[in-house]
Amino acid sequence: MAILKVARIGHPVVRAAARPVAPEAVASPDFQRLVDDMVETMHEYDGVGLAGPQVHVGLRVAVIEVPASDERTRGAVPLTVLVNPVLTPLGEETEQEWEGCLSIPDLRGVVLRWRRLRLEALDRHGAAYTVEAEGFFARVIQHECDHLDGRVYLDRMEGMRSLSFLREFERFTSPPSDE
Repeated sequence: MAILKVARIGHPVVRAAARPVAPEAVASPDFQRLVDDMVETMHEYDGVGLAGPQVHVGLRVAVIEVPASDERTRGAVPLTVLVNPVLTPLGEETEQEWEGCLSIPDLRGVVLRWRRLRLEALDRHGAAYTVEAEGFFARVIQHECDHLDGRVYLDRMEGMRSLSFLREFERFTSPPSDE
């Protein structure tokens, strides 16, 4: 396995829509190595999600994992591989929360996202699955799928007033209110 180079905002790959993964390619050794490398890279940089374009790979693949010990969340998410994901909101409820991104280091901002959604995707072995997600898990899924469409969380912010450097965020910021 290897640590991959993370593309930062400004690199064209971050803003390009990713191509679907051919279902027959999912089981290939190259694709399996890519998934393993993405997971290792996500762990190395203390991320909870990573999408193909973030590691200079223009394919619709993302990995998500939230350890139970992660203080940023309210619950663990097991390693989840998303290949060719499709999202459907479940209801109209949205919520605002802080987000950061490995491709936009040292910044945080408040982003409005669906609270609940249905994810349909292929797993790392090419098997189709469906899962309903809510809260932080739903947020991370949406964040990573945005990367697959050439979007970053800055594009979803309603304004730039909440944009904060990480150091100041940690010192001065409290979670946003949904009021």
